[in-house]
Amino acid sequence: MYYKKIFLITAMCLTGTAAHAFNPPTMGWSSWNTFALNINEEVIKSQADAMVATGLDKAGYKYINIDDGYWDGRAEDGHLRLNTKLFPSGMRSLVDYIHARGLKAGIYSDAGDNTCGSGGKHAWGLGVGLAGHEKEDCHLYFIDWDFDFIKVDYCGGNHMGLDEREQYTKISEAIKHCGKPGVVFNVCRWAYPGTWISDIADSWRTTGDIRCKWSSVKRLIEENLYLQAFTGDGHYNDVDMLEIGRTLSHDEENTHMAYWCITSSPLLIGCDLTKIPDYSLNLLKNPDLLAMNQDRLGLGAPVVQREGNVYVFAKDMKRLQGRQRAVVVSNLDDVVHHIAVDVAALGFAGGVKVYDCFTHQVVEKSARGAFNVTVPAHGSAAYFVTGKRMEKTVYEAEEAWLKSYQELRNRQTTNHQRSEAASQGAFVGYLGNTPDNILEWRNVYSQRGGDYIITLRYASGEPRDLTVEVNDGQKQTLRGLNSRSYVDKWQTVDVHVMLEKGMNTVRLSNPGAWAPNIDRMTLRRAL
Repeated sequence: MYYKKIFLITAMCLTGTAAHAFNPPTMGWSSWNTFALNINEEVIKSQADAMVATGLDKAGYKYINIDDGYWDGRAEDGHLRLNTKLFPSGMRSLVDYIHARGLKAGIYSDAGDNTCGSGGKHAWGLGVGLAGHEKEDCHLYFIDWDFDFIKVDYCGGNHMGLDEREQYTKISEAIKHCGKPGVVFNVCRWAYPGTWISDIADSWRTTGDIRCKWSSVKRLIEENLYLQAFTGDGHYNDVDMLEIGRTLSHDEENTHMAYWCITSSPLLIGCDLTKIPDYSLNLLKNPDLLAMNQDRLGLGAPVVQREGNVYVFAKDMKRLQGRQRAVVVSNLDDVVHHIAVDVAALGFAGGVKVYDCFTHQVVEKSARGAFNVTVPAHGSAAYFVTGKRMEKTVYEAEEAWLKSYQELRNRQTTNHQRSEAASQGAFVGYLGNTPDNILEWRNVYSQRGGDYIITLRYASGEPRDLTVEVNDGQKQTLRGLNSRSYVDKWQTVDVHVMLEKGMNTVRLSNPGAWAPNIDRMTLRRAL
């Protein structure tokens, strides 16, 4: 195997010269996809036993998570009541059972009053959410019952009209101060909440619920294409639980697993582990794909090449700007496609070694220029590509970090838009108009530093200003940019800048008015 060991524990990570504690994406199992509200003590125990019997625990899957449906309402004194018909031994006993198998235990709640499964009408799930009971419920879950993980939904929060940032922050503080360190906090708000979420949660859902059908997997991938800058520093976009081991085809399962892994999404298995097919089990235990997911850099993977509905994703492995990158080629179309993967687009100069993560074999010893990949309908290929790195020259706007971006409110903030006239078929619009509504490329790399020319490709139907700032210092304002179209006609403008050796940040803004739409930035050394 390419990787004989996968490090799944908290470790110290060196990226450049900075060291920080690394928390990898959560790996485990959750009850909802298969069992929904039909859970009980024996179901949960059987899954914990199967996790060990199948060897999934040895591959790194550690969490056994109980989702909605275990309550019996809330007592008059405010304390939660457990459904003892379903869990006769009590939750602490069940958690002890899970822990005794070397696993960790997860629980579920809602940010508001009622749970999603209650439908707002079943008494067992009314009023059992965290709202108004944050401290006492967290003490129950993490001290009395000893859980290690919590997923917090938003059906009750939506019902109460709560402010997401305020309520989830309150819950985060209650978790931090409950007395048990290391609790994993997953926010389930069904859309990207905003950049504030990285400060309070370990992971957050970016989409609605997954379904066990290809159209759902495809939709979730498409919704996550341009959110990759928001994953990092041990905090992750959550593309939802895995449907592997149920009814998807092998090719569809390959895409499901490969995309979740390269984007550093949490991996929570949703099938019945006592009935998992061999193909699905082996896929979930694939050590190379898991190495992508658990890599110590914890990065997202933006689109680096696109041909129709075939996307190439890539991210650094082990070390920023190091010799190795993870690459996934996903075919979201209904027919087979052939694609020549551009070595330069992957960030390499000269020949590269290409290792196949599905066959665990080197398929190209020194591919130059491009290497050919045939991808079946709904299928994916996955690789480790190794070679000499070169300075990146093209930075797409849709891979940048957008400070004000969110999907919760009907506000005009920076967002990703599609257009075949744009590079890679997407661009960023609604930039500017407030000081925080900015775009940042935070990974602009220069081997030696020095003078560069930045070329910005933009579109605007009227004269608009754009401020370019490098490393919180050099600042230039470009006046009256106008391509005479917001989407269909694009023009370029050059900016002379000084880059430092190593990583740089390039920021685009207009604090007082709307800026042009931005397609991409290209970079070259000044003569």
